[in-house]
Amino acid sequence: MQSMRRLLVVLATIPALAGCSLDRFGSGDSEPSMAPATGPMAGTPSAGSAPPTARPTPPPVSMDGRWRLAAQGGGTCSLNFGATPGSGEGTIAPEGGCPGNFFTSRKWIFEQGGLTIQDHTGQPLAQLVLAGSTRFEGQASNGQAISLGR
Repeated sequence: MQSMRRLLVVLATIPALAGCSLDRFGSGDSEPSMAPATGPMAGTPSAGSAPPTARPTPPPVSMDGRWRLAAQGGGTCSLNFGATPGSGEGTIAPEGGCPGNFFTSRKWIFEQGGLTIQDHTGQPLAQLVLAGSTRFEGQASNGQAISLGR
C-alpha cells in the first residue's frame, strides 16, 4: 500500500515538474473545445502547396497507336502513343531518328483544346492543335513548325 501511495505522488508531481496541468492531458475536468480553428493557417492550403489543377480532357480522336511526326525542313519519325480510353493523357515511345529533341518524348497531355508533347523531365517539346480528323499541327518549343498524323 505504501508503494502505491508513493507511485501516485510521483505521478501527480510529474505534470507540475514539467510545467503542465492535468487538464492538458484530459483529466476530464473540462470539455474539449469544439470551436473552429482560427489563425493564419486555418482553412487555407499551405503556402507551398499548388492549387488543384483541372484534369486533362480526352482528345476528340483516339491517340492510342502509331503516329508520324514531321518537322518543317525535314526529319520525321514514328511515335507510339499509349492511351487509356477516356483519358486526356498518356505515354509516348519514340522510334529512332526523331528530329530535334523529340527522341526524348515520353508523355502527352490534351488540355484546353491542345495537345502537348513532353520530354522525360516533363518539359514541353511541342504544342499542337487538331487540324483534321487524324492530324495535329503546331510548333516545337524551339519555334519549328511540326505536324503529327496517322
